Amino acid sequence: MVPHRNLEVTWRSISLLFKNQPPEDSDYYGPVKTTHGHLRVMEAIRAAADSPQSGNQDVFKLYWELGSRIHHDGERDFDIADALSAVGLDASFAAAADDEQWDPAIQAAMDDGLGLVGNDVGTPIIATKNSNGERVGYFGPVITKIPRGDDALKMWDALTAMMDIDGFFELKKTRTGGIDFGPRPEPA
Repeated sequence: MVPHRNLEVTWRSISLLFKNQPPEDSDYYGPVKTTHGHLRVMEAIRAAADSPQSGNQDVFKLYWELGSRIHHDGERDFDIADALSAVGLDASFAAAADDEQWDPAIQAAMDDGLGLVGNDVGTPIIATKNSNGERVGYFGPVITKIPRGDDALKMWDALTAMMDIDGFFELKKTRTGGIDFGPRPEPA
């Protein structure tokens, strides 16, 4: 449960390999193929869990560790078994990275998210229920610095308020600075 707004977050897969289908000879292919393997591992973890809640918690722990390694530590080439071990998960899940049996689960999660927001978006996609109880979603927010405390709550409240407006589809301004990931977060 996320404090302050009583949110239960379910982490779902979206594969930039599937979404963008880059040519194998492009510079983009290698990184998205690697992260697609990470998604396969997450889906294997989710499927092996005793309950959806525990599976989601384990997926989040790995997601947090992978994001920290990639974005905070600048690591792109690491052994996912090490990341699994770092968060207390069985390193044998690493074998799922090369197992196509997890691709339908990834595709189903993508189809669900894209069904809410359309295909001309990327990641992240946020889905929730609006004030009428309808499941809605959108792409974003795309931010360069994570808001904290009251600013984070103000942003969430504004984003969810816009979900009540059926005609709302985009806010955007030119990015004026680089991404600031801040300090490496503590393990989840």
